[in-house]
Amino acid sequence: MKTKDLIDDLAMKTERPDFTPTRAAGLARLAAFADRSGDLYGRCRNYDLGAAHSANVSALSPWIRHRLITEHEVLDITLRTHGFEKAESFVHEVFWRTYFKGWLEHHPTVWPAYQAGLRRQLKSVEKDRRLAAQYSQACAGETGIACFDTWAEELVTAGYLHNHARMWFASIWIFTLKLPWELGADFFLRHLMDGDPASNTLAWRWVAGIQTKGRPYIARVSNISKFTNGRFCPTHQLLTNVEAIEDPAEHLRKPLPAAVGEGDVPKDFLLLVTEDDMQIADALPHAPITTIGALTTEGRSPLALGEVAHNFVTKAMRDARGDNPIIGHKRWAEGIIEACAAHNTKTVVTGYATVGPVATALNNAQGDLDAAGIQLIPVRRDFDTLAWQHATKGFFAMKKAVPKVLASLGFSL
Repeated sequence: MKTKDLIDDLAMKTERPDFTPTRAAGLARLAAFADRSGDLYGRCRNYDLGAAHSANVSALSPWIRHRLITEHEVLDITLRTHGFEKAESFVHEVFWRTYFKGWLEHHPTVWPAYQAGLRRQLKSVEKDRRLAAQYSQACAGETGIACFDTWAEELVTAGYLHNHARMWFASIWIFTLKLPWELGADFFLRHLMDGDPASNTLAWRWVAGIQTKGRPYIARVSNISKFTNGRFCPTHQLLTNVEAIEDPAEHLRKPLPAAVGEGDVPKDFLLLVTEDDMQIADALPHAPITTIGALTTEGRSPLALGEVAHNFVTKAMRDARGDNPIIGHKRWAEGIIEACAAHNTKTVVTGYATVGPVATALNNAQGDLDAAGIQLIPVRRDFDTLAWQHATKGFFAMKKAVPKVLASLGFSL
């Protein structure tokens, strides 16, 4: 079937992903999409056919972001169903998120620089009435640009956007509406169920022409019209003669921080589960004495999280941890120390926290844990350790290394 005919068929097929924040729902979505992760995905993935017509995309990112399901599980069923050659496009898409995480681990100063820039821009909003009005209109989807306004509403109400729509949205935000990119990145991070510090920050930097210096991503009428299958055609509404945003800071590459591997965990430990990896227990060789969960949703932004994103992560943590205690953003040290005392242990194991709110919260708690004589052991998954070594430059190096990484993980290609 020709791609255009296939797209027309998909546009008639109603399929709205069930974003229930449980591991079972994530596995169900994965199983349902597996047959489509080969040729169909490769040909149709760039089309945004609307929130109710998502058969051409996996929509797995909210579960993968919190590792309710893992990249290894996604790759396993995909490769068993199609093989590497037929599923290459989808496999590479899985590795894009991995690449962004690894790149930010090698360049950790980007995250605090973004946060500082965001705080400056929020102060500007407080002082500049015109900027405040334009910012408010963009967030409310009241710009008069139909595609942009639709995506703004979809983001807030559904907590999810097609990847191509995210690129168009960011480009229009930065270059047509001329709003600070940090405010847009924050808008996404507060509302996306899959809001991820690495993927979100670096993708906005990429659109702005910061990540790949001097090469911004430009949203064009022809591209939007084609890949929304004619739903939108913002003729004469988009600025395309643009200049890339400049970043005065140079973020030097650093070696990956030390971490324990999956098989090197001691016995008799308390397990701390965070929103970065809610299934880390499955990767460990020993069962913990007890488990507690910890949330840091407040660490994403100075502003409040959107309701959909907040509900997803809090309910996902409850699904992952059941009746075990869950501590909040501002009392990690206190909660961990209390749990260790209650269970007579001085050893805490947790999934490796990538650059972002979870890592910040752990760093903030470290002094009090040290004073209490508690050892905190971060466990980095083998998947991350193997893949991140190829995330020091552009994605091409990662893409080239994908077969090697998969073979090292035991996949047959």
